[in-house]
Amino acid sequence: MYIPDRNVECIPNIKDSKLLTPKKRDALYKELLSHTVCGTGLASIDEIAEHNILVASHMAMRRALENLNLQRIDLVLVDGSRELKSQWPSKSIINGDELSISIAAASIVAKVTRDNMMRELHDQYPEYHWNKNCGYGTAAHILALKQHGATPLHRKTFAPVKKCIISTKNQDK
Repeated sequence: MYIPDRNVECIPNIKDSKLLTPKKRDALYKELLSHTVCGTGLASIDEIAEHNILVASHMAMRRALENLNLQRIDLVLVDGSRELKSQWPSKSIINGDELSISIAAASIVAKVTRDNMMRELHDQYPEYHWNKNCGYGTAAHILALKQHGATPLHRKTFAPVKKCIISTKNQDK
């Protein structure tokens, strides 16, 4: 995400996406899309399984940067302790979504984008209630995993999913 200097003050109340209500997050998301340049990048379930979540997240970040289509990128701020290995200089900031307006803004766009994708996937797999839990490990989602097993979209290496798969296999024996 690139925020032109002149637009920083146009977007008040930016903070870590986890600290915002869904309603506030959605409102800020719309504001951010109109006052910033956003690029999104995704990593596939297979990439996460093959590499790990951190490496796959960095793959998605590089794709997002490429999708910005900016002439120049001076510095990439990354939330966390690992710098992004890419053609652009980067700086990692632990708790960056609390300390940097740019990282906080990017966290809002990332979360809303992901949650919207999960709601769209609900039509394919309504029994998992992704329209309500967005794929997070709520009690209803865990129960659906136990009752219906994992979908091709579940990360089989994620501990709660793996546990449900093992439990289901043991019941089948």
